[in-house]
Amino acid sequence: MCVTISDNGIGMSKEVQDRIFDKFYQGDNSRNLQGNGLGMTLVKKILDLCKCEITIQSNINKGTTFNVYLPI
Repeated sequence: MCVTISDNGIGMSKEVQDRIFDKFYQGDNSRNLQGNGLGMTLVKKILDLCKCEITIQSNINKGTTFNVYLPI
């Protein structure tokens, strides 16, 4: 089963996509006072523990899509 989460926001560069699950990483330095860079790390850890997979597709100024593949 696949769950898709999409937006049509600012998108992410390839560098951000490559590091989005790194602990304490924040792709947008202009908002670094709003978080500590753990949210996506925790999402990835939980999905790994549940034997799920997550993929990212993103284009600058077009948006981002996360696909979460859940085992049946």
